[in-house]
Amino acid sequence: MARTPLVVRDDGSAPGNDAGTVPSRSSCVTETVNGSHHFTITGYSLAKGMGVGKYIPSDMFTVGGYQWAIYFYPDGKNTEDNSLYVSVFIALASEGQDVRALFELTLLDQSGNGRHKIHSHFDRSLEGGPYTLKYRGSMWGYKRFFRRAVLETSDYLKNDSLSIDCTVGVVTSATQGPKLYSINIPEPELGQHFGALFDSGEEADVLFDVDGTIIPAHKLVLAARSPVFKEQLLGKSGDSSAGTVQIKDMDPPIFRALLQFIYKDKLPDADELPGTSSTSPSTMMAQHLLAAADRYNLDRLRVVCEAKLCEDINVDTVASTLALAEQHHAMQLKAVCLKFAASHLAAVMQSEGFEQLRGNFPSLQSELLKTVARADEDGSRNRSVWGQVTVCDGTDVVGRRVRQRN
Repeated sequence: MARTPLVVRDDGSAPGNDAGTVPSRSSCVTETVNGSHHFTITGYSLAKGMGVGKYIPSDMFTVGGYQWAIYFYPDGKNTEDNSLYVSVFIALASEGQDVRALFELTLLDQSGNGRHKIHSHFDRSLEGGPYTLKYRGSMWGYKRFFRRAVLETSDYLKNDSLSIDCTVGVVTSATQGPKLYSINIPEPELGQHFGALFDSGEEADVLFDVDGTIIPAHKLVLAARSPVFKEQLLGKSGDSSAGTVQIKDMDPPIFRALLQFIYKDKLPDADELPGTSSTSPSTMMAQHLLAAADRYNLDRLRVVCEAKLCEDINVDTVASTLALAEQHHAMQLKAVCLKFAASHLAAVMQSEGFEQLRGNFPSLQSELLKTVARADEDGSRNRSVWGQVTVCDGTDVVGRRVRQRN
């Protein structure tokens, strides 16, 4: 029986196929898998004289499935340089063949001025492409990395030590075709199911009386999410047999929203809070829930509220938000408020909230001024308004006593 050869065209179709047939497709993605290593050489002066071609190795580190090491040659790698230069190389320290990679070596400026000496393949076009290491022990680097006499009088050498950062980017390629079969995984439903349990009140074993509003819940769910509820409902100091728990200093909608977050792990809709104010309902809810999160030690809820309040910071709200963050241990929100206020100090000082901050939280005013002092770019711009601010304990920004003007 004769065989007919199959000829495949460039588009992946065979002769005789309909012109409208969709060609098969595939794609190849080439990218780098990056990793870094920090290498400190302490006792540089003692390493000198160990001999040309002898090196100090770093510990091995893994990038892209291969092991690597940094080799530092105090007396240089080549005899013809007469130990005038130090040499630095990156070596392939594991088995491999034709490993293609990009490299970066950075000798760190230890004066704090940021004048690092950088040799890098990254972020620039390479005419010959990535460097190829043929086998284990292959190296890339510089025989004349730095003239030794210059190095020894530079800011790169401090307390007889050098610091080198190394980044390796291993080149990988993968060809992918379409998946013939797939099964869609539904979105997680745990929060939805627990939310339905809360909404139904089925098998609830504790009732909360919040200003006359009764809200049923489940002790084990609350205890699993909040250490405060766990101690209150199941601990020795609490009354585990109590059927009703009084909740004080919190409005019913806020407490219900708190429980909804515990069950569903997400904030309820803003319209669940009755009424409006000068702030949007969602901002108002975040303010109240931040206090509730602090009260019941719910760290994730605290961060969710911090993120929401961070979106609404402006010169009119930053002082009151800063006070709220201080009251309820919202450290990330506090840091954002301090930076924002330091950048807009003159305008913030004219706000009503700043006067309240000044009277009720003098320590925050001191922290704000210290933030301004640390911001080099804001120092000259805000210097003219410093004199308008006096810390309530009679000290200046660095804690020195100052004489008040009459």
